[in-house]
Amino acid sequence: MSGSPTATSPGSPSPESPSSGSPQSEPARPGFSGSLRDALIRRRPPEPTPAVRRLRLLIALTAVAVVVVEAINLVVATDAGPGLGVRTASALLRVVGFLALLRAVRLGRAIARPFGLILAVTTVFAVARLATPRNGSLMPGVEVLVGLAVLTLLCGVVVGLLYRSPAVAAHLAHRPARRPVPPSALTARVAALSLGPLVLVPLLVGVGLLVSDHRPHPWPRMVVLLGIWAALFLVVSLVVPLASFFVLRGRRWARWLTGVVTVIVLVGQPLLCWAVLGLDGLLRDGLPLILTAVVGLVALHRSRRAGWLGPGEPPGPAA
Repeated sequence: MSGSPTATSPGSPSPESPSSGSPQSEPARPGFSGSLRDALIRRRPPEPTPAVRRLRLLIALTAVAVVVVEAINLVVATDAGPGLGVRTASALLRVVGFLALLRAVRLGRAIARPFGLILAVTTVFAVARLATPRNGSLMPGVEVLVGLAVLTLLCGVVVGLLYRSPAVAAHLAHRPARRPVPPSALTARVAALSLGPLVLVPLLVGVGLLVSDHRPHPWPRMVVLLGIWAALFLVVSLVVPLASFFVLRGRRWARWLTGVVTVIVLVGQPLLCWAVLGLDGLLRDGLPLILTAVVGLVALHRSRRAGWLGPGEPPGPAA
């Protein structure tokens, strides 16, 4: 009959149930909108354990200790040179870093480990370079030494809990990365991003010396040295963020580019600190950068040994 529905054979696909080869049966692939939706989803933080609570308390105490030690150093300082304000502002900005570390730990992010390591190391040296005596004595004041010792102890305990506590490790695994990234590549990324501020701070101190009466070199030579230093900062600021981003994706060229720029900074920054700021600047500003660069290079080497390859990379020899 014309009005009756068309009969289908048992082997033929039904109109209501499309076959597997039809476009309707293909699984929906997450596109840009799906990735953006996943990024904007507000996930509840994991339930903190007693070890995580102790870690967050220690991070907050470390941030307070940074402010207290800086305030004590400013009170006892008698000869505030042009670099004191720049270095003090740089050290105080690390309080913002500790607040960011607090949030990363609360949310259970894996980046809290390398970020906490780099932040703790550079904070100790950022505060230590302000604890030099300014009255011609060989040692700074007792109050400054006590504050620096307490801050060093707090930073050491924070790093120890981040890397040695199983409860903290389980908590930080709550928010894994959207793609598998080895911890060594993540540490290399954080260390590389820390190079820019470590180059900028002594550069600003050198610019302050340029307009002061205590220039270590004639004005034209100072301009040339500071120009080279500014060029180094521009290279680090423009190349390192992009290259280290592709390090997380396992690109060999990005690992090599990040390593080459890190070596250039590792050699050039101490020499510029020695030439412009003298031995005092080398100890204050060159040593923190040397330690950060070494940590980044070691992390890059470990990521290479781990055989970390991104999509599209040809497989290399087994580690």
